[in-house]
Amino acid sequence: MAPQRRAATKAPESNGAAERRNRSSTKKDRSPREVQRLWQRLWLRTAGLGAGLVLTALLLWSNLGAEDGVTEVLARRGEVVAGRFIEVPCSEDYDSHRRFEGCTPRKCGRGVTDVVITREEAEQIRSIAEKGLSLGGSDGGASILDLHSGALSVGKHFVNLYRYFGDKIQNIFSEEDFQLYREVRQKVQLTIAEAFGISASSLHLTKPTFFSRINSTEARTAHDEYWHAHVDKVTYGSFDYTSLLYLSDYLEDFGGGRFVFMEEGANKTVEPRAGRVSFFTSGSENLHRVEKVHWGTRYAITIAFSCNPDHGIEDPAFP
Repeated sequence: MAPQRRAATKAPESNGAAERRNRSSTKKDRSPREVQRLWQRLWLRTAGLGAGLVLTALLLWSNLGAEDGVTEVLARRGEVVAGRFIEVPCSEDYDSHRRFEGCTPRKCGRGVTDVVITREEAEQIRSIAEKGLSLGGSDGGASILDLHSGALSVGKHFVNLYRYFGDKIQNIFSEEDFQLYREVRQKVQLTIAEAFGISASSLHLTKPTFFSRINSTEARTAHDEYWHAHVDKVTYGSFDYTSLLYLSDYLEDFGGGRFVFMEEGANKTVEPRAGRVSFFTSGSENLHRVEKVHWGTRYAITIAFSCNPDHGIEDPAFP
């Protein structure tokens, strides 16, 4: 049986073409009021999407801030702070120690200044730390140099650099180094006395007062774990006033390593800057920690003072 001829059929219309034709037809049929409602729905949908993105960004920022534990910068690295002081209520830590009227903290707080030690002085002081630490250094990320006691990190232990290296020390340091060290200590002591309204003569340099060099090397011993929160008055009973002189710059010489005063919901951070002095009363009112250093090397010197003359130490002398 011969096949019958069929009339030519039109090629099926693609889904896209049909959809475009239907939309075009629908648009023509819509009234102005329907078009207005359509644009309103479209605007609300877009606004909702934008609000969702903003909310997501805020939640992400909030989570990062909570993880970092820092909610406010007390002193940024890029600014020059002439003098900034925040008074906080004193803790009861001082009650368990002998009190010295006119010195033991009754006014507690924390301060920052960039105008006491020049950046040039900080650079010279840092060179002292670099020379001393070149003789040793911890296997972990935190190394200590104490010119008073002679303690120096070497591997996983400490040695007395004056006994261990003997006469070689005279080829490492100079009398000028020790003189600058004393002058810087005196300037810091006067700054603390003025801020807290006490006599500088009532403050006694105490131990440990030391240089620190911190990098991102993995900790090898407990001495390398510098990042734990602590209270100086609890850790070192002799401390009444603590100060730090920073010898390198945050985000230029190292990353991480900021100093954090820990307060519930209102932590304050100090970004290190060469020549910057941060100081505070040593009790629980100033619970603090140092962030882990992620890259580079962070140099600083901790200078501590006691009100008890029995806890005083002398300035280091050139051997």
